[in-house]
Parts: sequence; structure tokens; C-alpha cells
Amino acid sequence: MPLTDTAVRNAKPRAKPYKISDGGGLYLLIQTSGTKLWRLAYRFAGKQKTLALGAYPTVTLQKARKGRDDARQLLADGLDPSVQRRQDKVAARLGGDATFKALALEYLSNQRHALSTYYADQLQRRLETDVFPSLGRRPIADIDALELLEVLRKVEKRGALEQAKRIKQTCGQVFRYAVITRRAKHDPTSGLRGALKPNGRQQHHRAMPRDELPAFLRALDSYDGDQRTAIALRLVVSTFVRTTELRAARWEEFDCLDGREPLWRIPAERMKARFEHLVPLSRQAVAALKELADLPGSDANGFLFPSPSREGCMSNNTMLYALYRMGWHGRATVHGFRGVASTILNEMGFNRDWIERQLAHDERDEVRGAYNSAQYLAGRRQMLQQWADWLEAIKTSGKVMMIAREAA
Repeated sequence: MPLTDTAVRNAKPRAKPYKISDGGGLYLLIQTSGTKLWRLAYRFAGKQKTLALGAYPTVTLQKARKGRDDARQLLADGLDPSVQRRQDKVAARLGGDATFKALALEYLSNQRHALSTYYADQLQRRLETDVFPSLGRRPIADIDALELLEVLRKVEKRGALEQAKRIKQTCGQVFRYAVITRRAKHDPTSGLRGALKPNGRQQHHRAMPRDELPAFLRALDSYDGDQRTAIALRLVVSTFVRTTELRAARWEEFDCLDGREPLWRIPAERMKARFEHLVPLSRQAVAALKELADLPGSDANGFLFPSPSREGCMSNNTMLYALYRMGWHGRATVHGFRGVASTILNEMGFNRDWIERQLAHDERDEVRGAYNSAQYLAGRRQMLQQWADWLEAIKTSGKVMMIAREAA
């Protein structure tokens, strides 16, 4: 029988504590001292549990019933009311800055000085897409391995196995940052070792076999897809810059396209090594850029390859999908052209330092890295022109022939 305000008010202490029930698991516990405590009995995951709802008369019968109804709603949603209560207390004690989203954004903000703008934005986009919707508002101290695994499983179900691993890695960095700053006690990703699905054997950045280069170059000339994409691929092959460096290129980065020494200055914030990278341009590269400039909408937003996407420029997979469309699915990647160029130019006898500088490989010494921004520029200009001429020659002849480099 449900309780009444009168029955609660008139309940007297006895020699031993006793309970009077209101129904639905809610009862009033009367202590021998006369203290009256609201309690809720419930079962969760097959275990009997008790939730404290406060003391009478601070918590009235009406408020106690509301607490019972709120708890039953949590149970209907598959949540343990006692655990949710602890989570709410932690969040209230530590404040809003202790949520996973807040800690993740704080961590990324602190790391941006050491990361390229593109890479930092990429990390944030992954979290915004796949983690924040489920865990963003949760107190970071309360997130456990199973909860995180459920998020990663959703990514795996899309077939994005490598993406799931990268998200796990980024989450681990956020959790370890929270531990260091005393807003979490442990990193739950450490309990997920071996839990994600294996990718299988992968060959990253597969390079196009050199004997297929002539056919590829001819196919590129007759590509029936978007003209900007074809030009982008021509520029990647002739300069062998990274995909991310090209697709986000801006017209303001190019100098002297009508002069004797045309140059592309890629700013440090867009480079993996965080140093400005100078790319001397061959006649063929300049011709491709001028062809690009003549296309409608080429000056839409300052990007060479404008797009209505969030980033404002060509997506990361546009050129890769073009390769697939041309018949090189599984046989080559856009990044792989860097390896092709490096191998062939070394065989031609070019200075290895010129090649490494052109590839913009990381410089661990900051002083040396800054100095090397313009180092070997004259030699690299000669090398890239001969590389572009060689590509034209094999496209015309239909076969790969090796030639020694021209004397400087």
C-alpha cells in the first residue's frame, strides 16, 4: 500500500531499524535514532542493489517518488542508477571541463604546435564523427574499455578497420593526457589490446610498376573524369609531393609562373615536418597549372582544387578513386608515385640529397631542417625538369628506357 505524508511523518523509531514500503522498490528506512532515509531497491545485471535517495524531511515523499521514477527510466535505458549517480557527482565536482570532448579538444589544442594543420584537423574530425556523439559529454574519468569498444565496433562495421585503430590510438592519447592532468585515473585503451579486428596483410602506398608508367600516362591524357582531378595527378607525378600538400595548395603559394625560375612555396603549417618546402617547377608542371587556372571557378576560394566540402578543397580520396577508375585498383596508390620517382631518379644517378630534399623527408634537427628549405634548389630544378622530360619520353614511346642524368 502506498505511503502517505502522514504515515511518513508519524513513523517512530524502534529497537531495530525497519522499513515501510511505498511500492516500486521505494521504501523509507527508519533508524533507531529516528533518522528517516529514502532507499530504492532494484536489480541490475542480475544483482540486487540499493540506491540512496536522501533523508526525510529534506527529501519529501513526492521528491522520493520522482527519484524512483527517474531511476526506473535509467534502468529502462539499460543504465545502472547507482553508476549514473556517481557519474553525475564526478561531473559536478570536476565541472564541465572533465568531459571527454573537452579533454580531447584541450589535448589537440596543446598539440597543434607540433602537428601540421591538416593532421590536427584530421584527428579532430575523426573524433567529432565517431567518438563525440557517444562519449563527448561523458565524464572522462568514468569511461571504461567496454564503452569505448562499442564505439570502435561501430567504425569496424563500416569496414573501416584501419580507421578504428587510429581512433583508438587518438583516444588513448587523450586518456593519457587526462591521467597526467589528474582528471582520470587510467587509460581504458590499454585494456583493448587485441580486441579490434585485424586488417590482414596490407601493402601501404603501393607503387605503380615502372613498366606500367607509359600506359598510365597515356590513360591520364584521355581521362574522362573531372579535368581538375587529372591535372592534380599530373602534378603529383611531376613534383612527387604528398597528396595532402597538393590538394590543399593555394594560388598564393606559387611564384614566377611566367619567369625563368617558377617556384611553389608550401608553407610550414601544411608540411609534415613543419618546415617550409620549396618545389621548383618544370615546364610541364607550369603548363598544368596554367591549364588549371583557365578552368571555370578556378579562383573560387583561393584553392587550386576548390570544393564545396567542409575543408574547401579536394577530398583526400579523389585522386585515389581516379586511379581506381582508370584500372589501377589495388595495383597503385597516389602516394606510391613518390617511391617510383625516388627509385628511378636514384638509378639515373641524381644526388641522393637532392632526392631526399625534394621528398621533404623529416629533418630531426630543426636548424638543419630550416636551412634545408632552399638547399639544393638549383640541382633539384634540373632534376625535376629532366624527370618531367623523361615522363614525356616514355609516354610517347610507350616503353620505359633508362637514361643517365644530364650534367649540371
